[in-house]
Amino acid sequence: MTPHNAAQFEALADLYEDLSNWPFRRYIETPSILAHLGDPTGTDVLDFGCGAGTYAHLFKRAGARRVVGYDLADGMLASARRRAAAEALDIEFVSRLGPEHAGAFDTVLAVYVLPYAQTPPELERMCFQMLAPLRPGGRLIALPIHPDYAPDPAYYEPFGFRMTPQDAHEPHRDGVAIRLDLFYQQRHDASVRAWYWSRNALESALRLAGAASVRWHPPQLQPAAEAPPELAAYIRRPHAAIVECRRD
Repeated sequence: MTPHNAAQFEALADLYEDLSNWPFRRYIETPSILAHLGDPTGTDVLDFGCGAGTYAHLFKRAGARRVVGYDLADGMLASARRRAAAEALDIEFVSRLGPEHAGAFDTVLAVYVLPYAQTPPELERMCFQMLAPLRPGGRLIALPIHPDYAPDPAYYEPFGFRMTPQDAHEPHRDGVAIRLDLFYQQRHDASVRAWYWSRNALESALRLAGAASVRWHPPQLQPAAEAPPELAAYIRRPHAAIVECRRD
């Protein structure tokens, strides 16, 4: 993500922290990610594009040895640091990754970061930046826009957001801009821009960056009697996928 793209998130820290409790994340996204992550006890984890630090906090509470949150948006980092201090969590939040971070982590998580690459070269650079902090054999778990997301903007409105492709005739063309409007329960009203990348484009960029054994996982609705019934429609056409790979 470029500094220009990061600027659109500067004032959204409270929204992103609140978003972690929205039903589709609470019952689908977060437990799906944690299930693929496995037990982080004693491991070193980098939350790449950590935002307000939601996942970084979860990893540290779950027993990770070292947790570093990286983001370019100073507003997000300030919020993440405040929340970590309030919970007495030993997490390092940084706005740059240097040589000291190269090959230092067992796991890198990148939630909603790949969609902010605007061009193929930028996508490749971003994948390299995500893989470089991994030890050989370490895992990257990333959430891009689902290659088969529903292009009808109204489809995701029951879940608190709209996704409107700039090109309605070719919504699944690589590099198409998407406007993401967030409005869950009228508590927030904000918009950001993202870019669509196909399965082939994402896999190609990851492999060029040194990824091996790229695997795709659909998010799963976790068994919960209180889960809203409309989440079944989200599972049919999720807006994000889980991509897992290892560094060569």
